[in-house]
Amino acid sequence: MMRSRKFVSSDDVRTMFSRAMSDMYRAEVPQYGTLMELVADVNAATLAANPDLKEQLARADELERLDLERHGAIRLGTADELATMRRLFAVMGMAPVGYYDLSVAGVPVHSTAFRPIDDASLGRNPFRVFTSLLRLELIEDEALRSEAAAILERRQIFTDGALRLIERFETAGGLTQPEAEEFVREALETFRWHSEATVDANTYKKLHDAHRLIADVVSFKGPHINHLTPRTLDIDAVQAGMPKRGIAAKAVIEGPPTRACPILLRQTSFKALEEPILFKGEGDAQSGTHTARFGEIEQRGIALTRKGRALYDELLASVRDEGSAGNSFSDYPTRLAEAFRRFPDSYEGIRARELGFFRYSLTESGAAASGLDLMIMDDLIAAGHVKADPIVYEDFLPVSAAGIFQSNLGGTEQKSYSANANRDAFEAALGASVLDEFSLYEQAQARSIEAVRAALRDGRQSSAA
Repeated sequence: MMRSRKFVSSDDVRTMFSRAMSDMYRAEVPQYGTLMELVADVNAATLAANPDLKEQLARADELERLDLERHGAIRLGTADELATMRRLFAVMGMAPVGYYDLSVAGVPVHSTAFRPIDDASLGRNPFRVFTSLLRLELIEDEALRSEAAAILERRQIFTDGALRLIERFETAGGLTQPEAEEFVREALETFRWHSEATVDANTYKKLHDAHRLIADVVSFKGPHINHLTPRTLDIDAVQAGMPKRGIAAKAVIEGPPTRACPILLRQTSFKALEEPILFKGEGDAQSGTHTARFGEIEQRGIALTRKGRALYDELLASVRDEGSAGNSFSDYPTRLAEAFRRFPDSYEGIRARELGFFRYSLTESGAAASGLDLMIMDDLIAAGHVKADPIVYEDFLPVSAAGIFQSNLGGTEQKSYSANANRDAFEAALGASVLDEFSLYEQAQARSIEAVRAALRDGRQSSAA
């Protein structure tokens, strides 16, 4: 009789992979290690100074995962690469959430974010990877477009071992511990930096002149991870602290302004590194440099409802219309803060206007009391029987992502692409539909409300008995 196979959970595989990725990137980009130390120091100081925040994070099971909270970003070249990447991330319990069109900002890609989607998995490890697909159709030079496509078709970015273990996961329903460890080692090779280009210097220059990002995607053996991102609780302190530790920070923090109650996502980064590379060619290899990899930091706030997001987009657009956040306009933070006075800066104000998503739970008094199941939620909260905690935003902002891209392309790379969303083409390449982020947050909030109601009903029935 065959013994049953014991599979490792996808959550554990994801944690193994994210830690291995962090170790690899820290070795490849030493400044990332310095950045992680700075973020850890800032987070410790923030928690020490704000006991209420520490209590809130502990109640939401976010305190222990803080040092795991990071995302990565990669750029792929073909539909086949994207479809296989979807299968690879599925082994780690990560699904594609959201569609992002960055062509409106002159970046010739569209993207999704692979991440865990259920509450328990997010609580274990919310590691996510922002994944972009190059849009060759936006290369105006037809000959260069064809050449780029031919170069990409010749490469294989996944090892044979990774492909074998992906198929094993799909057919067997999971991976054993030894298989999971091998999978992490094999998958990591896809994301490793290679200093040898797959093109000659002349081809690289043509691709670079069309767009730096095109050269980055097409000219190498694989989609080297171009950044990893720790989560900070005070991004302003990190921004101020980077120069003190010898890190060149981008000029402006992307996203909403500094607030008492953070919303959505704020991001900053250190400038992309100029790294030596060798070009392909006959005889002695020709040396050169390539700029793509950088360090990013994020501060995450409450996920907004569709109504809240519409207000956010309106307020941000009103400021950006006056000048680009990608440039070092000294008054941009002031104008941004002024515009966002229209957005409530208390969780109660956000909840009252249905601008954000919350996770509801019984307090000790609520669990001890009886006869509360018929009370409306607002009254339960006012009486201290139910607590409403903000649901953390787990996704990305197209304008902010484009701002990070542009900053690390030198801040001057502005190609004249117009808004050119093509979700259908992206999903066809992906081989699946992307999930709607708002629906995921709505479901999480609804589950928490139902759990509270169920507990109250059970409490009444117990007391009646």
